[in-house]
Amino acid sequence: MAATQDKSIIRSIDWLTIFIYMGLLALGWMSICGACYEYGEPKDFLSLASFDTRTGMQLVWIGSSLVLGTVILLLDDRIFDTFAYLIYTALLLLLLATPFLAHDIKGSMSWIKIGSFSLQPAEFAKFATSLALAKFMSSYGFRLQGSWRNLAISAALMLIPMALIVLQKETGSALVYFSLFLMLYREGMPGSFLFSGIAAVAYVVVGLRFSEQPALGGLVTMGDVYVALLIILFVLILLFVYCRPAAIQESSDYTGASGSFYAIRQRRYLYILLFAIGSIGLHLSASTLVDHLAEHQQKRIQVLLGLRDDPSGVGYNVIQAKIAIGSGGLEGKGFLNGTQTKLKYVPEQETDFIFCTVGEEEGFIGSAVVLGLFLALLLRFLYLSERQPTAFGRVYGYCVFSIFFFHVLINIGMVLGLMPVIGIPLPFFSYGGSSLWGFTLLLFIFLRIDAGRIRMTR
Repeated sequence: MAATQDKSIIRSIDWLTIFIYMGLLALGWMSICGACYEYGEPKDFLSLASFDTRTGMQLVWIGSSLVLGTVILLLDDRIFDTFAYLIYTALLLLLLATPFLAHDIKGSMSWIKIGSFSLQPAEFAKFATSLALAKFMSSYGFRLQGSWRNLAISAALMLIPMALIVLQKETGSALVYFSLFLMLYREGMPGSFLFSGIAAVAYVVVGLRFSEQPALGGLVTMGDVYVALLIILFVLILLFVYCRPAAIQESSDYTGASGSFYAIRQRRYLYILLFAIGSIGLHLSASTLVDHLAEHQQKRIQVLLGLRDDPSGVGYNVIQAKIAIGSGGLEGKGFLNGTQTKLKYVPEQETDFIFCTVGEEEGFIGSAVVLGLFLALLLRFLYLSERQPTAFGRVYGYCVFSIFFFHVLINIGMVLGLMPVIGIPLPFFSYGGSSLWGFTLLLFIFLRIDAGRIRMTR
C-alpha cells in the first residue's frame, strides 16, 4: 500500500517545475563562479568546488537544498495545513528574538550565527507567512470581498512579520511582503485598493521628481501641478468606472436586497471623496516621509529619479552594473572571462548584483535564457495555482508566485537602474544558504501540496 502511494506521489509531482529549478540552480552556480573567480586561479572543477571558496560552499547549499526538497516531497501534504499557524508563530518568535541574538553585519541585525554558519530567519518567514495566509483564507465561509474583518486579519498576517523584519534594519526583505497584495487581489480584494496603491506610487514619484522646478511664479512647484492633474485624472477614472449606472446596477444585482442602487452609489461617492482627500494628504506628506528614511536610502531615491548625480557614491553600484552588462554584448565574454567582475568593479556582485555576471559572461543571449527560465517558472506557478482543488493550495500558490515575481522584478530592475537599490537576492542565483533554502522551501512545499491534489480528486 505504501509503495503504491509513493509511486502515486512520484507520478503526480510536477517534474517540469523541478527541471526549471535545477536549470536555475546550475546557471546560478556558474554565475557565482564567475563573480568569485580571480585571475590566476585554476579553472578546473576541483578548484572551483573547494570548500575554502564561496563557489564550493554554494555547492554545499545547493546539495543541502536538494536534500531539503526531497524530504518535503516525502512528507504528507496535509501537515502544512495542520501546522500552518504553529509554523507561523514559531517564525514570529524567532524574528522577535533575532535582533537580540544577531551580530551587526553592515548595519543589519538579521543574521544569527550558528557555529561557522550564519542564517537569516527573515528568509524563512516568507513561506511561514504564506502558509498562515493560506490557512486563514481557506477557512469555512471565508470571503474577502465585502468583509473588512477578513481583509484586516489577512493584512495583519502579512504586516506583523514585515514590521519585525524592519526592526532588524532589513528594509529590502520587509518590502517583499507588499507583493502578497497581488494574491489578495486574486482572492477578491477590491480593485480600488490596488488602484490606490498604484496612484500613491505615482504621486510620490512625480511629486519628488519635479519638486525642485518652480511654477506659477514660484507659488508652487511643477510637482504640485502634475500631482494635481493626476488626482483629477484618477478621480475622473473612478467616477467613470465605479459610478456609471450600469456598474452600480451590476453591483446591486450581485449583492441582492442587502445593497440597493442608491446605497451603493453613496458608498462609492464617499470612497472617491476619501480617495481625493487621501491623495492630497499623501502628496503633502511625501517629502516628510522621505526625510525620515536613512540618508543612504534618500540618496538612492534621488539618484534613481535623476535628482542627484553621485557616480562615486550611491550611484556607483548601478553604474558599474550597467557597464558590466553592456560589456557582455550579444554572446558574452565566456565562462570565467568577465573583466568587470574579475577586477571587482561591481560591489556585492555575488549576492544582490549577481545578474551582472550573467550579462557580462553570457551576454544578451544568456541573459535572455535566464529571464526565459524565470518567466517559465512564474507561468508554471500560475498554472499550478489555478488547478488546485482547495483554496489552501491556490492561496499558497499565489503567495509563492507573488514573492518570486517581486524578487525577480526588483533585483534585475535595480541592476539595470530601473528600480531603487533595496538589496534583495535573485532566487537561486545570489550566494547564500538562507535565501536558497528559503526559496527551496517555498517552491517544494507548493509542489508537495500540488502533488496531494490527486488524493482529493479521486
